[in-house]
Amino acid sequence: MNETTGRRERKKAQTRKALADAALRLFTERGFDNVGVRDVAEAADVAVTTLFKHFPSKEALVFDEDEGQEAALVAAVHDRAPGRSVLHALRDHLAQTRMAAGRDTPEFSTFVALVDSTPALQEYRHRMWLRHEKALVTALTEATGAPEGDIRTAALARFVMESPSLVRGHADPQKALREVFDLLEHGWGNAPS
Repeated sequence: MNETTGRRERKKAQTRKALADAALRLFTERGFDNVGVRDVAEAADVAVTTLFKHFPSKEALVFDEDEGQEAALVAAVHDRAPGRSVLHALRDHLAQTRMAAGRDTPEFSTFVALVDSTPALQEYRHRMWLRHEKALVTALTEATGAPEGDIRTAALARFVMESPSLVRGHADPQKALREVFDLLEHGWGNAPS
C-alpha cells in the first residue's frame, strides 16, 4: 500500500508540474489572455477536470509553488534555532530561497515579465502575498508573544513580504536583501545619511 501511495503522489506531482510547465510556456508564447485552460490541459495531455483538481484557477497555474512558499515562511519562524531571532531566520530563508530557486536566471526574468505585463496575474500575486502575509503575522505573533493585532508585527510581516520585490533587479540582490534586513533590525537612525 505504501508503494501505491508513493506512486500515486509521484503521478500527481508529475501531472501538476506538466500543467504548470505547459501553462508557463503557452502564456509566455501567446500571452496570458490568449490562452484558455483547455489549451493548457491539451498541452499537458490531461482533461480540463484534471487541471482543476490541481489548480483552482487559471492564474494559479502560474504560481504553482504558492502553498509551499507560505509553509516555508511559517517554518522559518517556527523552526528557527534556539536563540536565533525571527528577523535573521526570515532573512536567511529569503536569501536561500532566492538562490535555490534560480531567481536570477533568464527563465525567472521571463516569468516576472509575464506577471508584470498581465493585470490578472498582478492582482492574483497581490492576493497571494496578502494571504502569505497574514500567515506570517500569525506565526510572528505566536513566536514573539506579541499581542493580537500588534501593528509592529503586521509591519514587520509586510516589510519582509515586500523585500524580494525591493531587491529584484539590483546588481547584488543578496547584498541588497541584507541591507533591507539591517534596516529592519537597526532602524533608520543607523542608516547612512
